[in-house]
Amino acid sequence: MSLRSAKAVYLRLSRQLGGITAENILKTRPNGLRKAGLTRQKTAYILGLARSIVDGDLKLRTLHRASEASIRRQLLSMKGIGPWTTDIFLLMTLGRPDIWPQGDLALNQSMRRLKRLPAAGEPEIQKIAESWRPWRSVAARMLWHDYLNRRR
Repeated sequence: MSLRSAKAVYLRLSRQLGGITAENILKTRPNGLRKAGLTRQKTAYILGLARSIVDGDLKLRTLHRASEASIRRQLLSMKGIGPWTTDIFLLMTLGRPDIWPQGDLALNQSMRRLKRLPAAGEPEIQKIAESWRPWRSVAARMLWHDYLNRRR
């Protein structure tokens, strides 16, 4: 989903729900979520995630104290949450300093341009990102900044 589309869906959903919380999501019928622009599949994933939060199966407030491995296990066990989403959560929400969201199209595009590697595949990009340990999150933010500035 493009950044523009994601923002539009987020704003519609937030307006429609009166704020995005697990409780508000569960009060809404699936049709209401789809009217905001979510696909049937994303609606199912979001409802499942909201249910896990409300039921206490996923305790978001305690994740900041957990190890990266534990967070990955918990989030990846949730239907609809994959490695990229987990990486973004670790980097953006928890502020972990050494996260590289593998497969991120904007990061890959920006790195290819800056390193002049037009044909670089994921393995080559991963190898370059490895050299930035333990500050890969900083590199990712700088590359996203470059990507967004180039779009303007």
